[in-house]
Amino acid sequence: MKLTFLGANHEVTGSCTLLEAAGQRYLIDCGMEQGKDIYENQPIPVAPGEIDGVLATHAHIDHTGLLPLLVRNGFRGKIYATKPTTELCDIMLRDSAHIQEFEAEWKNRKAKRAGDAPVEPMYTVQDAEAAMKLFIGVDYETKVELAPGLEIRFVDVGHLLGSSSIEIWVTENGSTTKLVFSGDIGNTNQPLIKDPAYITDADYVVMESTYGDRLHGPKPDYVAELSKILQRTFDRGGNVVIPSFAVGRTQELLYFIREIKEKGLVTGHGNFPVYIDSPLAIEATRIFQNTDEECYDTETRALLDANINPIQFPGLRVSITSDESRMINADPVPKVILSASGMCEAGRIRHHLKHNLWRPECTILFVGYQAVGTLGRTLIDGATTVKLFGETIEVQADICQLTGLSGHADKDGLLRWVNSFEPKPKRVFIVHGNDEVEDIFAQTLKEQGFTASAPYNGEQWGIGAEGAVCIKEGNRVHIEHRLGESASRAATVFQRLVNAGKRLLRVIEHNEGGANKDLAKFADQINALCDKWDR
Repeated sequence: MKLTFLGANHEVTGSCTLLEAAGQRYLIDCGMEQGKDIYENQPIPVAPGEIDGVLATHAHIDHTGLLPLLVRNGFRGKIYATKPTTELCDIMLRDSAHIQEFEAEWKNRKAKRAGDAPVEPMYTVQDAEAAMKLFIGVDYETKVELAPGLEIRFVDVGHLLGSSSIEIWVTENGSTTKLVFSGDIGNTNQPLIKDPAYITDADYVVMESTYGDRLHGPKPDYVAELSKILQRTFDRGGNVVIPSFAVGRTQELLYFIREIKEKGLVTGHGNFPVYIDSPLAIEATRIFQNTDEECYDTETRALLDANINPIQFPGLRVSITSDESRMINADPVPKVILSASGMCEAGRIRHHLKHNLWRPECTILFVGYQAVGTLGRTLIDGATTVKLFGETIEVQADICQLTGLSGHADKDGLLRWVNSFEPKPKRVFIVHGNDEVEDIFAQTLKEQGFTASAPYNGEQWGIGAEGAVCIKEGNRVHIEHRLGESASRAATVFQRLVNAGKRLLRVIEHNEGGANKDLAKFADQINALCDKWDR
């Protein structure tokens, strides 16, 4: 059998791998690249009409976002996913198609004025609807025969509602080989969903490495930290704007805010309003509320058994139309605004940033991963101005992060997952990580006795009971040289240092009124750092 690595290799997004086995061709995920593109995804080496099916690990667009394009180009096979993933894809792929159509329409208005040729959207809502007709929802822990000699099973991996690792049994020439695709491995102790389940046997493993070089650190008290941010901002008369991924992260934040309101942890602001300003997030929240409670963790099931909706509370409001969205910022009452996209690259969040970034009383709170090259990452890195809708906006609002709130396992979590296999797999393929991170994590596994490698896009491997061999090398050429000439590189790095200094000043200001002991310790740490670098 053969594995061809097509996307999310030495990159975090655009997951796609082709498995050719038992006379069948199956894609594991078919994702869209998001953020800055470093290594170009490779084209699928066979025509879409020759692909027998797709196995989707979970609903996030970087794992499913090109399914409508695949269908548009002739794919007519089956798409297997868990039942919650199927439901979430139904709204997420339609939403992605709306974005493609909207962007094409906007570009065509500009092109018409400039006399340029029109552009076509990558795919349409009709393509997304056609893709959804091909989905087959499967229960966790249920073996499914795709074809003679090819069986699969979905296992809960705790990353998102419906997310899974996929076990694949391939029988060829009387010999059975087992592959496991990790999907995105979840963090532990997340609200709502279960912790990752562990798989104990595999011949070959393809696993993600998003946080393969770092730890999340001690689990923060999310409710306490969020309460402080809300209290501080509301006391100033400002809004808390949260760029939040519509599926997963938004529902987790609703879970925390329900507890904050229930315990009265924010005082002096009555029943402060919380807006979900994302049609996609609203639909996703409905799916979370209607999903079989067996998909949830013990704490959430206990709330449901007590007839408590874990993500519903007084003051929660939804904004569906554009007019309703615009009215949010016309209301002077301090509020929470949850809006997509989570990396600020598109959607209504950009309008809320335009209205709130320049206001020093407001807070922009980031609660998820921000890819390099996105507006979200630019703000976290300390930008003093940004451009939105052709207008330069000065960044005066507090820029905060709720750290540790991640749907991905950290380095220790990844190691726990892969060390559950006994004996060790013949080879572990490392995917879905930043360029250097994949190599670092592959080396970590080698030091623990694994045979591991991090393929590049386009790399092809022949695998079987006897072992694995690389048939074709991957493409290691960057799309663009991110660093440029050394002078430009030095200027960029120095600007990072300046931005870090500005961020430090904001952190100092946030701690005004803190305990003298803590402030003295903070001052000593800053002075020690200055003594080291003051030349």
